[in-house]
Amino acid sequence: MITVQIPTALRRLTSGSASVKCSAANLDELFTHLDQQFPDLKPHLRDEAGQTRRFLNVYVNEEDIRFLGGNAYAFQDGDEVLLVPSIAGGS
Repeated sequence: MITVQIPTALRRLTSGSASVKCSAANLDELFTHLDQQFPDLKPHLRDEAGQTRRFLNVYVNEEDIRFLGGNAYAFQDGDEVLLVPSIAGGS
């Protein structure tokens, strides 16, 4: 079982849920689970080709999933996943 932390910026799409527990084996399964549970969240996770959105950072136990193998990373029981949408701004 893994725990997915939903950032404040995305909670409006998850009925206010701050975290979700699921038994996904990898990032693709996790996104499929989230797509089914929260359909409004789907366009914020994947692009039209089904790839992870460029401006969505995914951390597993505070480490960027890209450095752990990306989509090939196999979640371990107890992993904590954090979804962090990049927010552009400034001057």
